[in-house]
Amino acid sequence: MHERRQNRQPEKRALPIVVTTEERLEGGHVAHVVIDNAAKLNTLHRALMVELVEWIERLEADKELRLVVLRGAGERAFVGGADITELAALDRDSARDFITLIHRCCDGFRQLPVPVIARIDGYCLGGGLELAAACDMRIASTRAQFGMPEVRIGIPSVVEAALLPQLIGHGRARRLVLTGETIGAEQALAWGLVDAVAPVAELDQTVAHFAAMILAGGKQALRIQKALIADWQDLSTSAAIARGIDAFVEAYDTDEPRRMAEAQLAAMRARRRSAR
Repeated sequence: MHERRQNRQPEKRALPIVVTTEERLEGGHVAHVVIDNAAKLNTLHRALMVELVEWIERLEADKELRLVVLRGAGERAFVGGADITELAALDRDSARDFITLIHRCCDGFRQLPVPVIARIDGYCLGGGLELAAACDMRIASTRAQFGMPEVRIGIPSVVEAALLPQLIGHGRARRLVLTGETIGAEQALAWGLVDAVAPVAELDQTVAHFAAMILAGGKQALRIQKALIADWQDLSTSAAIARGIDAFVEAYDTDEPRRMAEAQLAAMRARRRSAR
């Protein structure tokens, strides 16, 4: 297992988004993005979302970035949805801009060139669940709660709620968005909404475990794979297969396949020699 350097330093303190980078001995770094509106369950308001989109654009341009971990501040919520005060003040003219901003946040993480892990503790509701659905993996604590309560305040669940049927099936997605009910972490795991559930005290360790497995992959291979996953979701099966052939060829634009395959071969030979 690779060790991590213990020199995580804040890049910038620009509330309500906090981003730190963690240098890795494997090369490159991991970005930890914290949505810091803990007093209001990390709910999404305009200023927060504008700041988040700006940070996503910075991360997208970072060629040394290997992985992003997204979390909410505090212990009560990942993201408790959109700010209900701002929702109540919307009209037909302002509603489009507001919901488009939520989409830009979600789609920004979905389109980032590196994998994104959502670290979920506490409430993950509405726009928060849409953010989590846009991530590549979702790791939850046992006290996490999930729901799409928008219909209970007179609006439909939209934008990245469209990802839910691919994650949990159309029937369960309908149940969440039509009833507005909240489900617990174990049910979310059984549905396939999250990839793992851990006790609160072990949540960070579990996230680190999955991060280490991802970081064992090739830097370029992971970026190609992330883009290909998005194509799988958006293209027909035949078109996605054709795109995969192009992606395989693209991997050989660098020497990463040769280097990593040779390292694996050397390790296999060493194991055979030690077994004699």
